[in-house]
Amino acid sequence: MPASHSEHLDTDMLRDAKSPGASSSSALTGAHEATKRQDTAWQEGHATLPIPPIDGENPQHINRELSWLAFNERVLAEANNPNHPLLERLRFVAISADNLDEFFMVRVAGLKHASARDDTHKMLIDKQLHAMDYRIRHLMRQQQTILPELWQLLGREKIHLVSPLSLTQADHDYISQYIEEEVIHVITPQALDPAHPFPFIANRGFGMFLVVANKKGKTRQALIMLPSVLKRFIRLQPSKGEGEAARFITLEEAILLNLEMIFPRHHLVHHVFFRLLRDSEIDYDEEAEDLVATFENALRARRRGNVIALHLSAEASDSFTSALINELAVGAHDIHFVGGMIGLADLTQLCGAGEDGLRFPSYTPRFPERIRDYGGDCFAAIRAKDIVVHHPYESFDVVLQFLRQAAEDPQVISIRQTLYRTLPDSPIVRALILAAEAGKSVMAMVEIKARFDEEVNIRLARDLERAGVQVVYGFTKLKTHAKLSLVVRQEEGKLRTYAHCGTGNYHPVNARIYTDLSFFTCESQVCSDIVRIFNYMTSYVKPSKLHKVKFSPVSGRNMFEDAIQREIEAAKAGKPSGIWL
Repeated sequence: MPASHSEHLDTDMLRDAKSPGASSSSALTGAHEATKRQDTAWQEGHATLPIPPIDGENPQHINRELSWLAFNERVLAEANNPNHPLLERLRFVAISADNLDEFFMVRVAGLKHASARDDTHKMLIDKQLHAMDYRIRHLMRQQQTILPELWQLLGREKIHLVSPLSLTQADHDYISQYIEEEVIHVITPQALDPAHPFPFIANRGFGMFLVVANKKGKTRQALIMLPSVLKRFIRLQPSKGEGEAARFITLEEAILLNLEMIFPRHHLVHHVFFRLLRDSEIDYDEEAEDLVATFENALRARRRGNVIALHLSAEASDSFTSALINELAVGAHDIHFVGGMIGLADLTQLCGAGEDGLRFPSYTPRFPERIRDYGGDCFAAIRAKDIVVHHPYESFDVVLQFLRQAAEDPQVISIRQTLYRTLPDSPIVRALILAAEAGKSVMAMVEIKARFDEEVNIRLARDLERAGVQVVYGFTKLKTHAKLSLVVRQEEGKLRTYAHCGTGNYHPVNARIYTDLSFFTCESQVCSDIVRIFNYMTSYVKPSKLHKVKFSPVSGRNMFEDAIQREIEAAKAGKPSGIWL
């Protein structure tokens, strides 16, 4: 794509979006026209855009937010890769949509906060927001371009997202029964009038805004929110002659087909599906006496954050969508007319349908042979030699086994553990609780600032404390990303320390997806350094000297700078040099 396309930022939309609550017809038209102008760019067939510099920024630097969006464009481009199985291509669309949701809630929200409170850099921040908006709309249009092609290809594999117009009478009967038994008891339809004002819509809220009319023609506005506990896609019974075809209809279309169950003696006049994203940044007092209580209050406030994006299934604005936008007090620059399916992250629900050949082949990771050679005794295997495990190709179960063995071994007297992200029902947390209940000294550094896992981590921390684990929460101005386990064991009249260092989280599910390394050792100097790092987490006193381990923010930067300087000096001296990062 020519650079001129990527650098063209629609000033009309920026001008119309000055007021946070602006929702006039001219502003909405400006937003829609901006989207149409950007369509000319993605219609040229390019999956990704170049990253042009933003006026006022250092041209040698790549803007972090635009770089992230370019990364997500590459994720979406995998949905166009014919070498991938079809359902995995559909999954890439869903992943790109889920990524984009988080980008709105965190990155876009953060910059809007900065724009509101930083008068010095407001113009530069607004330029950045404008450039981000352009790329976001490009990405969303790409999603809607790819999806129809995937539906067509999936149809050849007997996986169908069924249109209401193609339903048989048997389908209608099945859907009606499903709505009666599975849906109508969960949803809460709401008429909108002075006695029933428009309700608060939670973050990621998905629903339908309706106009219904009775038999006399009197109309009323109504709202139906679709809770996330309901399946987004309803699997229909196979039609005659279709064999094992997987046929689905969306929940929202199924409800519309049976609207009279919900609003008896009324018929549908108009509707639009919408989805809303709110600011999910957390503001907390770094000087608070009780950090956990402060975070709990901040999490409650986050649920009511400002609207960051409103996605509409409409192609353009009209008086009906304007009424919804006015109720939600959304600015024109935060409105996205999708004109297709919204909430694309839910597409993962379809990725288990169809033949196995439509997905990547399942992979069974190998368990480290050394530990098998020692009869499953992790400590004996580590004593023989350090172990490096490459996840997901080698099983994360070795990490779980290491901690379970430590919890159950009567010779283990102490366990220290960091936790950044893990499962709500974490086997690692269960092992730590078991160890504490067995009388061992157990310390857990739980990072409650792990974004979107804050509530889970607070709950896990309280479970650990109830079992007698000493829980600390790290540093107020830093996030503790270090993945460390430390086990102290009595052996032959003296203490020996074993350590696990990982690049990934202690999350058994993610460990089957992400590429990470685990390192097990009982080397005395490494373990001594890790003891001091744990002491730093609990006492805030920086270690004066470490033998072999570097960590940020204390010594990591110096290590990198020294290594770079050595390569510079080697290059000047004509010696082999280079940096491989």
